[in-house]
Formats: sequence, structure tokens, C-alpha cells
Amino acid sequence: MKPELISFKLCPFVQRSVIVLEEKGIDYDITYINLKEPPQWFKTISPLGKVPLLKVGNAVLFESAVIMEYLDEVNPPSLHPTDPLRKAHNRAWVEFASTLFFCQFNMVMAKEQEACDSAEQELRDKLTQVEQQVEGPLFNGEVFSLVDAAYAPLFMRIAFLEKWHPMGLLDQTPKLQRWSEALLKRESVKNSVVEDLEQLYRDHISASNGFGASRFGNA
Repeated sequence: MKPELISFKLCPFVQRSVIVLEEKGIDYDITYINLKEPPQWFKTISPLGKVPLLKVGNAVLFESAVIMEYLDEVNPPSLHPTDPLRKAHNRAWVEFASTLFFCQFNMVMAKEQEACDSAEQELRDKLTQVEQQVEGPLFNGEVFSLVDAAYAPLFMRIAFLEKWHPMGLLDQTPKLQRWSEALLKRESVKNSVVEDLEQLYRDHISASNGFGASRFGNA
């Protein structure tokens, strides 16, 4: 049964699920919606009114980590470590990744410089925490895992931001720098987004009309 992802083109959490689908070579459909004006059918099936959703027949799954786990479980071999403790460790750091996405969002959408700088510092602090967990070149070493799929969208957006406004976010975290480079070269990551994501992301930031827009948006 072909799964269908319900997506928003800019959503990093949707991108996680697409990376897993691409890594496993799963045939899938993807439907993009406008979250500002979501269709009624989406409101009906989405418990939280958020993406991603994964439709499998009449069943609907939500929350990106849950979707990733489901796709991994029904399409072996697993992208999780086999050791139960290491697997639990990976799951914990997948959850931690969400906090980095929110720091990044708060930074680029900040209305005032103080808020932008505060979010940037929080992001740097959390990146330093992750640095201590990475074995390299990927999170668990040489083998791609679900935790890699969880962080790849973050690194892609950091790369965009560094291109527009260099900050050296990864300069003090060499393991993360190497990890980011390894992930952004993977075909599954390259193919996990729409072709014009970079411009869409920058336009989205610019539209906020705050300090973040002046720093990261279109000139």
C-alpha cells in the first residue's frame, strides 16, 4: 500500500520523513498544502492541525518521529542501532533535535535584535551539546540511522543561513561540521525537498518583517 505524505514545502519535520522514504527506496506520494489556508479535508484528518501526516490506507499518522519509526519498522532493514541502549540513546537525541529547530525558527523570525541574538546563543549552546554525542562521520559512525534523518533538515537550513549571513554556527563543533557535510552530500537528503526550497525559505523569513528578516532575508 503506497503511503502518502501530507506536507508543507518549508517544513523540516516533513523532510525527515521524506529522507527515510528515499533512503529505503519506498514508492510514495506527497501532497503539499498551504498551512495558512488548509483545506477542510486536512482539518478533518489532522488531530493537531500540523504536518507531517502520513496516510496509509484509511489510517493517519502524525508527529514526524512516529512516522519515521513506522516507516523504518515496516520497511526493513532497520535504520536504528541493534543495541537496545544505543537505540534508546538515538531516540532521545531525535527528540532533542526538535529543540534546535525551534531555536533556529526563533532566531530567523525574531522581531528584535535581542531576541535574535538570544535564540542564536541558545542554538549554539545546544549544538555544543550534540557535538559531544556524535561519533562521526555520521551520528553513530559510518552507518546512516534515523537520527541522521532527523538532523539533516537542520543542517540544510544552517547552510542556507550561513550563505546569506555568515555566523560560523558550526565553527566550534568540528564533528557537527563533518556530519553536516556528509549528510548534505547524500542523495536522499538532496531529493527530500522541493527544488526552490532555498528561495522559499528566504522569502518566508523576509515576509516576517522583523530583525531576522533584515539579517537573513532578501536584501
